[in-house]
Amino acid sequence: MSKFIPVLLLLSLFLAGSASAYGIYLNCSPLTIPVGQTIKCSVDSNFPAGTSFNLVFYQSQYTSTLIDSQAMATQPNQLTQYALFDTTGLPGGQYKVEIQFNGVVTPSSDSALTQIITLTDRSSDLTINSPTTQDLADALVISGSLKNGGNKGIQLQVDGASAGRVFGPQYIGTTNNIQNGAGVFSQTISVTQPDDYKVKFADANGAITTVTFHVIAPTVATTIPTITTPPPVATTKLVTYTPIPTPSTTRSSLPVVVVIGALGIAMLVAVRIKKDRK
Repeated sequence: MSKFIPVLLLLSLFLAGSASAYGIYLNCSPLTIPVGQTIKCSVDSNFPAGTSFNLVFYQSQYTSTLIDSQAMATQPNQLTQYALFDTTGLPGGQYKVEIQFNGVVTPSSDSALTQIITLTDRSSDLTINSPTTQDLADALVISGSLKNGGNKGIQLQVDGASAGRVFGPQYIGTTNNIQNGAGVFSQTISVTQPDDYKVKFADANGAITTVTFHVIAPTVATTIPTITTPPPVATTKLVTYTPIPTPSTTRSSLPVVVVIGALGIAMLVAVRIKKDRK
């Protein structure tokens, strides 16, 4: 019996050491998500309050590329802590979220320090037909089609860089294209200022992609000012007109010689008549 005592003591020390080790547990969900959807992670730990670490999100392909890092520390109440990682604009592929301690820390063997995330790229499923640069007077028109979308609808969320949220998230109807099964959609969003508007597209399967629409100020036609020349001022000039004599319609008088001759003949006739009466 005595030969088993050292073994029991060693086993007791091992169990005591295991029971006293601190654990930390990372959980992210879902582990496979479309690009554009947010990764939600939680951290539980019984480490002493103030134990600091970084929650690191990076791309894990041929090389590791850091995407984001959030500093965290355990709290006295040991409540679950949460972290979010945005995947908008990232390429599809394999990623990793990992707990990295500041300093030398040895967590328990059952601790979960790493989560592998797979991002699926669905951007090729969406076709945008409306221009991505639009005049404010006609904006904002969002139209296109979703591969295999049928009449299941599509969700839109529109956020301006300065204007903030202007629409959604809200589902709009889609019309089934009988030729290829795509879901055709069109939606006009009223916007009141020029801005860069990010439109997030999603459906029942999760995020699809994000497209930025540039809304610019209305185009003002450039006009060349017209110089108006005032009309010349009319000046009054007095003109003296010499009237042209109007030709008389009265017949011209007989020549004087003719008149005298006639008078002479008349006098001779009168004398002759007078003599005859005597």
